[in-house]
Amino acid sequence: MERIHITDVAPRDGLQNQRVPVSTDAKLALVRLLAEAGVQSVEATSFVSPKAVPQMADAAELVPRLTAALPDLRCSVLVPNLKGLERAHAAGAQEIAVVLSATETMNLKNINMGLAQATEVSEQTLAAAHRLGLRTRAYVAVAFDCPFEGTTPLAEVVRLAARMHQAGADEIVIADTIGSASPAQVKARFAALREAVPLAKLAVHLHDTRGMAVANAWAALEAGVRRFDASVGGIGGCPFAPGAAGNVATEDLVLMAAQSGFETGISTDRLIDAVDFAESQLQRPLGGRAIPWLRRQREKARQPKEA
Repeated sequence: MERIHITDVAPRDGLQNQRVPVSTDAKLALVRLLAEAGVQSVEATSFVSPKAVPQMADAAELVPRLTAALPDLRCSVLVPNLKGLERAHAAGAQEIAVVLSATETMNLKNINMGLAQATEVSEQTLAAAHRLGLRTRAYVAVAFDCPFEGTTPLAEVVRLAARMHQAGADEIVIADTIGSASPAQVKARFAALREAVPLAKLAVHLHDTRGMAVANAWAALEAGVRRFDASVGGIGGCPFAPGAAGNVATEDLVLMAAQSGFETGISTDRLIDAVDFAESQLQRPLGGRAIPWLRRQREKARQPKEA
């Protein structure tokens, strides 16, 4: 059975814009539940300005605790620049991620840099991370549509992905940041991207704003992609797309993969524990589209069998 690799981004992308503060202990507990469900890779936090993203203010405390508690778990952290990289390395991070938006306006709104400068900073950060012996990921954000500029030109997405590949990124994540992609777009974009970047290095990061995240994941699978980001319970959103839904739910992606003949190593039943815990912390209902069915299956399995 062919395997797909899932990075759960709930601890970072999922939590970063949540209004309810989540403690360091609770973040550690959530990651532990994900690991117990079989998740082998998480995006744990980000070393950004605590004033800009208060939810990530405990990054320097969280990373060493995660490393000590879950030494076999692959943990990546987002860093915006060389200063963020320095902080992440001091905290003991072993893998970092940079985010490069594919349009001028998105970069200006998000990090107050133009596209050219943002590209250069990403390349410098990747190079410095490699000199430190760290594994690296590079996001190409708004790779389908930009909330400010509309459809993102495919040629620009390919160009930037190739630049990140040339800069040495170990994994290049193509992000549907506002959840506007369609399966046909996903197929077309990855058909072009795999001509510029080795397919084994490409990953996809999907949001479910229009209810097509799982369909888009299937289109990516058909295009040969085997690396995916997902967020348990579908936690997440985009601050630049009001009303946007969260990331594709890990439980939905795992269920789709299992029923389509792919192995993930992740238990949907154990993921329910992580969803339940996240609900208790964020004080609202969570869960992907499959969660009602998964809960019913768990209840049936736990009912005593008749003699």
